[in-house]
Amino acid sequence: MAAMIDQRIKFRHLQTFVEVSRQKSVMKAAETLNVSQPAVTKTIRELEEALGVRVLERDGRGIRVTRLGEVFLRHAGAAISALRQGVDSIAADSLGNAPPVRVGALPTVSTRIMPHAMRLFLGENTSSRVKIVTGENAVLLNQLRVGDLDIVVGRLAAPEQMAGFSFEHLYSEEVRFVVRAGHPLLTGGAFVFSDLVDYVVLMPTRTSIIRPFVERLLIANGMPNWPNQIETVSHAFGRAFVRSTDAVWVISEGVVAADVAEGFLVTLPIDTSETKGPVGLTIRTDSVPTLALGLLMQTLREAAGAIPQ
Repeated sequence: MAAMIDQRIKFRHLQTFVEVSRQKSVMKAAETLNVSQPAVTKTIRELEEALGVRVLERDGRGIRVTRLGEVFLRHAGAAISALRQGVDSIAADSLGNAPPVRVGALPTVSTRIMPHAMRLFLGENTSSRVKIVTGENAVLLNQLRVGDLDIVVGRLAAPEQMAGFSFEHLYSEEVRFVVRAGHPLLTGGAFVFSDLVDYVVLMPTRTSIIRPFVERLLIANGMPNWPNQIETVSHAFGRAFVRSTDAVWVISEGVVAADVAEGFLVTLPIDTSETKGPVGLTIRTDSVPTLALGLLMQTLREAAGAIPQ
């Protein structure tokens, strides 16, 4: 029955119902819609037949909305508004007047999926602009909350930080311990976790989203405090420093996936499965994605789908 109703209800039914409800008059609604009064009456009758309930009734010399009609009116108005927003979004996009899509990307996705997603996005030949900023998760979420960003792409934040947001999972990843090719730890005998203490480590900052995962892993392996450490969220610095020294870099695998694949960096044989966490899209629950944002979200899904699992 639901499928049949969906097929029978058209945009003109919603538009006519909303207008009659607003005007409280078939005659005035007909004038506004530029159709005849019998046409308005016929359209309302078709809508009521499709719904199986009365949505309008006589009220003296006028018309009023029934209780069930009031319930349906909210949804009909929202549907018309959403459709108009979609049309306006496409029109603005085609004219090059659409506001830029503002994306907050954690370093792991900036390296791993954003380039591929942007290639797909640009391949659609839209005139929409995209602004990409990166930084720590807490900073990006705060910018999203106040409306300075439209979406944040990265690891799922802690529950207390997710109020007012919705999250869509794309893939999961672990934290890795990586070193340069030819590092002394790779040339010795069996790897022992305590051997790491002799080297400088690049650690995620204390406000970084992966820091708690890393700290739990170190405690579990008997290294609650690493003597020589540098805290950073700069993957540009981390990459340059680790490739030119014997430092150990503790970082999300997405940041260094290409470096490892190309042989410049090597992952140490450490079980980091307990650091695995979801990566995805975070948006405000009250936001209605524009055409451009919706398109970018789709290309991000496609780029994430291409990651080997």
